[in-house]
Amino acid sequence: MSFIVPEEIEAYAERHTTPPEELLAELAAETKATLNAPQMLTGTIEGRLLELLVHGLQARRVLELGTYSGYSSLSMAAGLPEGGRIDTCEVDEKHAEVARRYIARSQYADRITVHLGPALETIERLEGEFDFVFIDADNTLWSGRVLDEGDDSEDTRAIKAFDERVRSDSRVTSVMLTVRDGVTLIRPNRA
Repeated sequence: MSFIVPEEIEAYAERHTTPPEELLAELAAETKATLNAPQMLTGTIEGRLLELLVHGLQARRVLELGTYSGYSSLSMAAGLPEGGRIDTCEVDEKHAEVARRYIARSQYADRITVHLGPALETIERLEGEFDFVFIDADNTLWSGRVLDEGDDSEDTRAIKAFDERVRSDSRVTSVMLTVRDGVTLIRPNRA
């Protein structure tokens, strides 16, 4: 994955973002050293963004699709109000094992549940409504490939279709941010 923002600006922004707790730093190091696709790691900037969004919304129930190694779950948990909960879905057993291990060591172990298996099947079993949903599978800028008219791959077409659908949906208000590989914030419009 290439970053949309130039590396030196990304590095400056990270240096001027509150650094991660020691446990998150350790998790990031293990993720980069042992898991496939370490570029999927949420990291400091996006992690703090997620924490601040959960905190600002006072989200009591959070759903995450795509746990990976648990960095984003732990970041969001830091923003939860007392009694808040996160249900996070992961399809890869090795990723879930790493996430569970770090979550168990954290102060948020009683607030995060890792569900192993396809997200759609997990969602069907979960009851109630969620205050915040983080879909950590849609990199909405797709390393800039969304601008490449010659890229007709299935993934690129799917992301372009998603981006267009969100943009043209009058039921929601959205903003696409150039954080990491593209983060799109979406909220329903009031009736």
